[in-house]
Amino acid sequence: MELGNRTILTEFILVGISANPRWQMILFGIILVMYLATLSGNLTLVILIRIDSRLHTPMYFFISSLSFLDFWYTSVYTPKILANCVSEDKRISLAGCGAQLFFSCVVAYTECYLLAAMAYDRYVAICSPLLYSGTMSASLCTGLVAGSYVGGFLNAIAHTGNTFRLSFCGKNIIDHFFCDAPPLVKMSCTDTRVYEKVLLGVVGFTVLSCLLVILISYLNILLAILRIRSASGRRKAFSTCASHLVSVMLFYGSLLFMYSRPSSSYSLEKDKVAALFYTMVNPLLNPLIYSLRNKDVKAAFRKATQTIRPQA
Repeated sequence: MELGNRTILTEFILVGISANPRWQMILFGIILVMYLATLSGNLTLVILIRIDSRLHTPMYFFISSLSFLDFWYTSVYTPKILANCVSEDKRISLAGCGAQLFFSCVVAYTECYLLAAMAYDRYVAICSPLLYSGTMSASLCTGLVAGSYVGGFLNAIAHTGNTFRLSFCGKNIIDHFFCDAPPLVKMSCTDTRVYEKVLLGVVGFTVLSCLLVILISYLNILLAILRIRSASGRRKAFSTCASHLVSVMLFYGSLLFMYSRPSSSYSLEKDKVAALFYTMVNPLLNPLIYSLRNKDVKAAFRKATQTIRPQA
């Protein structure tokens, strides 16, 4: 579409992780294995928590919610990445690009809120253990997860709507593996100063408010752990938080790296690496983080395999 002397773009070309043709089939194999491992790992964790009555606690309810979210998170990006690896047609329509950005924002913002809810759950469990079962009721846990999704949808509407108010012109090549705000802003032919302020406000408020909840929760947890006299008691209390802390650091570390810098300092290669972490690596690692050192999950997995074996 023509606007003055400029052509307004209605479709884009996604270059992918690498533009080198020699890498395409290798990347296809690696990403396919990672995708299948992510889907199977997260789905297995959701099923185990669902079928084993010993895992019907608030902590595992939140872990299953995170696994369910990660199951869909990786599916927003990976099928298109795999298709681009084996196809010469790497085009994506403006509507398709908008849909991809919207659903990726839904999942990312929802995970922000969900990780904050999980921090609050750990705070109640360690700082008020006698009140834990009464405080973290089924209705509260369900409300926190539902609220995370509502917040994710509202933030995604603001994020995507604000991004696609811009007009895009010039070359329609996005040197990235999915439609994300930073590379799209680089292609805008309209003033992006207001956009950047609004986006910074939306992302900043969500990330900082969630991080504040997490920091306050863990500050109180740390003080409670220091008051425990026995070393074994301190280790046990800390071990219940370690998995969540690793997830928080991986997710927020890559997210803050992506969005805490102005577009003038945008670095393509660094941002691709950071994007790989929160789009593919984090959803792959989360099931391992929450199960490898978890005796309850291991016991549930052994019980499930022993139940299946005689039937086989």
